[in-house]
Amino acid sequence: MPQLIWSLAFFIAAPSFLLVIYIKLNDRRLQALPSRIASLSERLTPESVRKRSNEFFSTAPAKEIKSKLPERTGRRYIVVGGGGFLGGWVVQQLLERGEHPENIRVLDLSPSPANRAVSEAIPSGLEYLKTDISDAQAVDDAFNRPWSRHSESTTVFHVAASIRFYEHHPMFLQRSVKVNVEGVRNVLEAAKRVGVDVFVYTSSGSVALKSTRMLLWPWESEPKDFVQVINDDTPLPKEHWDYFSNYSVSKAAGEKLVRATDGEVLGNGKRMRTGCIRPGNGVFGPRGDILLEAYLFRKANPTWIWNIMQSFCYVENCALAHLLYERCLIDLINQEGQRLPDIGGQAFCVADPGPPPTFGDANTLLETLTEGECHFIHLSPTLLFIISKLIEIYYINQHRFVSLPFVPTFLKSLVPAIKGDIINLQPPLFYLTNAHLIFDDSRARLSPEKGGLGYEGVWTTEEGLYRTWKEYDQGNKQPHRGAAPGIGFVGGGGRKNGKTTVDAALQAPATAAHVVKEGLEVPVTPVENDDWELTTE
Repeated sequence: MPQLIWSLAFFIAAPSFLLVIYIKLNDRRLQALPSRIASLSERLTPESVRKRSNEFFSTAPAKEIKSKLPERTGRRYIVVGGGGFLGGWVVQQLLERGEHPENIRVLDLSPSPANRAVSEAIPSGLEYLKTDISDAQAVDDAFNRPWSRHSESTTVFHVAASIRFYEHHPMFLQRSVKVNVEGVRNVLEAAKRVGVDVFVYTSSGSVALKSTRMLLWPWESEPKDFVQVINDDTPLPKEHWDYFSNYSVSKAAGEKLVRATDGEVLGNGKRMRTGCIRPGNGVFGPRGDILLEAYLFRKANPTWIWNIMQSFCYVENCALAHLLYERCLIDLINQEGQRLPDIGGQAFCVADPGPPPTFGDANTLLETLTEGECHFIHLSPTLLFIISKLIEIYYINQHRFVSLPFVPTFLKSLVPAIKGDIINLQPPLFYLTNAHLIFDDSRARLSPEKGGLGYEGVWTTEEGLYRTWKEYDQGNKQPHRGAAPGIGFVGGGGRKNGKTTVDAALQAPATAAHVVKEGLEVPVTPVENDDWELTTE
């Protein structure tokens, strides 16, 4: 009998022991900073953060963006998603360069803006319209409202998006398509009907990101595509499962619509010129970011991506890139002859100047400046990825089960939908955050005469983090729309059966079960419904 007990104990303990060993070995590979990129930037320490932050805040004069902004145009502006994070900063920069508030119209599903500069401009004439861009009639009504000031030309900045980054299965694609494809189409069609001649769209650097496999064989040293250098010419994935999530599939489809519209002749005889900005991963800053500013609100933040290096894009730099592209398109319209290369209908990657940091650098900076109030708890990426696969399996099959018409309601109630932040913990989160992503924006930095945007970010990522912390520290400690506290999950085996390409996404019917809220390339609004939704403007 004792021998039997020992045998059973061995058969139980041995697999558990092997699993623990595998998790530790796999963690070592997933958390590695490859030597081929480690020298791109130096690691921050608490000492270097204190020294450099003192230098940054004591520098006189302080850096400012106003001198970098293109000159005032006097055009009319419709900012779709201008109530959110990035969209709010686009509006703020329009105001800073002298555009009259009465020439600015914001369309946003949220009843109030996240950026105080937008709120403060409403009494001066800025028009803020609560609009669901998935409703074509609502978009038409918003575009056709009379203006209080006369102008011959109109620019649209389309910054709204639904960020359901946690979904990867094609059965959920329609939920992202509703806003990110059909919404874009509605805005484009309305813009054509009112004679808009410049249209700048916020795409995403993630459209070129390849998903990868997180659970490695013992003889593999790192995941495939563990380091990805992405530029404007990087081929986009061709199969659905090669994209990191439905979000990137739908954003690529929306981008394709915008680029295809470039040069189209409008009813007023003008030609619409379009262009797309692909911000690096990801956009961060004060007043609504869910990436780095959100750490400050959450205080205790789980992390498993300390050594992951990525090119970030500080929100004011990103907004500047949009205004620069608009300036280039206006110059193309107004030029005589072919003095400037035609960059209409293109997509430009943009990122912060300076070397790309690791998440650990950002975390060290925030932890140091807050004196430990904001801190980070290290977790196992392998264990969490395994858990994420289980969550995804439940998420998919729960949806299938409750969608069956013959299943009684009381049985469906026994299989509840996933609620809250835990819904984010699915494999796409790891495909996005557990890869080293270096964005090459050298083409955007070229002068317009050489086919670029003349983009020069004002602040490095480190400096952008200083500014983000400073605004938080000066009393703005209430979460903005989208930066609500949560468990802070930030950080795969990809399936290959079946295809759902960008073209398929363009044709997918927009039949989401509920209205998708909007926001920007990064603020997020949690919606209490069937499956907790992220949205942004």
